[in-house]
Amino acid sequence: MDQKLKKIKDSKKNFFIKTFGCQMNEYDSKRIVDILKKFGFQEKKDLESLDCFILNTCHIREKATEKVYHDIGRIKKAFRNKQKPIVVISGCVAQAEGEILLRKEKYIDAVIGPQSYHQFNETLLKAEKGVKKINSTEFEVIEKFDQLNHIKNSESKVSSFLTIQEGCNKFCKFCVVPYTRGTEYSRSIIELVQECKSLVSNGAKEITLLGQNVNAYNFKGERLSNLIKEISKIKNLERIRYTTSHPIDFTEDLIKIHNTSEKLIGVICYGDPIGRLSGQSISPLLDRTEVLELVRVFIFDDYGSNIESWFIGQSFKWLRENAPHIKGLISYSDPKEGHAGTIYQATNWIYQGNSLRYNDSWSFKFSENGEWQHGRTIFPYYGTNDPKKIQQQVSKPFWIRKEPRKHRYVYILAKGGERKKIIKTLKHPSETYPKINDTDELEIHKLEPIESRG
Repeated sequence: MDQKLKKIKDSKKNFFIKTFGCQMNEYDSKRIVDILKKFGFQEKKDLESLDCFILNTCHIREKATEKVYHDIGRIKKAFRNKQKPIVVISGCVAQAEGEILLRKEKYIDAVIGPQSYHQFNETLLKAEKGVKKINSTEFEVIEKFDQLNHIKNSESKVSSFLTIQEGCNKFCKFCVVPYTRGTEYSRSIIELVQECKSLVSNGAKEITLLGQNVNAYNFKGERLSNLIKEISKIKNLERIRYTTSHPIDFTEDLIKIHNTSEKLIGVICYGDPIGRLSGQSISPLLDRTEVLELVRVFIFDDYGSNIESWFIGQSFKWLRENAPHIKGLISYSDPKEGHAGTIYQATNWIYQGNSLRYNDSWSFKFSENGEWQHGRTIFPYYGTNDPKKIQQQVSKPFWIRKEPRKHRYVYILAKGGERKKIIKTLKHPSETYPKINDTDELEIHKLEPIESRG
């Protein structure tokens, strides 16, 4: 351990930490608490007589910087006639806008980036000595975890987080992660197994593995599947989850571990809704950017019948915390497969009847010996899945058939008054939940192919 990290002599020193953002920020805040307790600080749950106020921030959220200034104003008001605490801004806003924050807001004493929070004790010692405007935003991810490995997790929740990977190499134009968290870095399996054992020994039954691109985990050729295999061996650990994954890095070995691990719960996939007006097909108050489609849910049978509802409920919680702009969900169940949408019913989705009551769905075959293709498959090629419009674009005969109808469900993620407004403006009214033995809803329409001539 760095010799500069000296234990605070006054054990009565205290701090308050506020966290907003993703699960990784929650993990980071927990480790900050562990660090400060290691050096003699005590955590407080209120703003009375503070020695240090910490705001751990997220830059992904809307108006993130404005929220920082709002909380600074709150602290100013609370300590107007009291001794000012040391004010530290940590996390991604600190990394991205640290210099601006220090320049614009005199009340801030220090900014600490997400790869430098192992330096908290050193930073506070400097601030106590009167050092002004401390900027600690270096990318020192290796040093950070080297030091954190020596600081034991002080406590755990039944469901606890564990950061296994940080950063991203994708550099998408809309995302700031590579600039606030750096490029991809993966921790060693040995370190992670030890930390996971510590969490379990403190009461954790479920571990969620965290990373900006978690399935890009790669430590000296060992991938996420290898890590899951090793963690699965830990006694008294019952469930393993991971987030956030990127489809590019969803490799064959990861798929196989889902088939063999007894502690992985399953997979739930959300995607962009089909059709450019899918948001407005729910409510005129929603557009496509505010709606996701629940595409697939995979659950291991060993967990029992109620785990599906719990799993989907957890996904709602995750979406509200990490994608607050998503206001609605849409999904379908297929009667021809014997499904009535019982999982959706158990999680209080709104049933809107049969999908074909609103739009016909077609499959296409463009040669006599060809394969049938769903309309959404050919849409990118023709810019439409309307048979009459496609007819105008092709020179050879093709065949169409109407797809069997499906049950349509929607769920409104928005909260409070906004949720009530959206429900009042649903484009299609709610209907009574269907049953598996509902013969009318389970009727399958099999139409002979219709030859269309141009």
